[in-house]
Amino acid sequence: MRTIGTITRLQIQRGSLKRGEKPTRIYDPTPLLSVPALNVTPDGALGGTGDGTWIVDVHHRDHPHTKNEDGLHGISLGFTSHYDAMREHFGEKIAVGCAGENIIATSDRRFRYEDLEQGVSILSPQGQERVRLKILEVAHPCRPFTGWALGKQVEPEELKRHLQFLDNGMRGFYCVGEGVGTVVLGDSVAVL
Repeated sequence: MRTIGTITRLQIQRGSLKRGEKPTRIYDPTPLLSVPALNVTPDGALGGTGDGTWIVDVHHRDHPHTKNEDGLHGISLGFTSHYDAMREHFGEKIAVGCAGENIIATSDRRFRYEDLEQGVSILSPQGQERVRLKILEVAHPCRPFTGWALGKQVEPEELKRHLQFLDNGMRGFYCVGEGVGTVVLGDSVAVL
């Protein structure tokens, strides 16, 4: 295993980040909630608030309005280096976490699917494995997020250029928990 980053943000989505009907849906990051701990399971994530309360992420298969019926995107992983690139492309509006990933690690390099396809392990500061994540696919970009990042709805020609920039893992990676474990801020992400 090789460590590739330190977890500096954990969050859950209390509800959908997209509102409205296609093709005029809008992106709204308001349902994001930063948490100090994340319980990872094969069915998705629960956010620990620090007072003993656990909140079910909208991508958990047991959430009443789950966005993860097929089980293919219960957890998502992102990197601060990707946010640096998005901020350079779109401007200061892009704050770490605004794209909605559950686990965000600080790193000074960008990652593609090929870099992570063997999976990752979340390690405690002492090096003990907490849980593994199977990387299923990149989180492909969407029109609502792109429009939000640009501050406007975008026409097809302009949209295509920005979607290409946001693809190939820039918006993070969909994962599934392999086992159950609780991840906390300061843990490390290591490639298998």
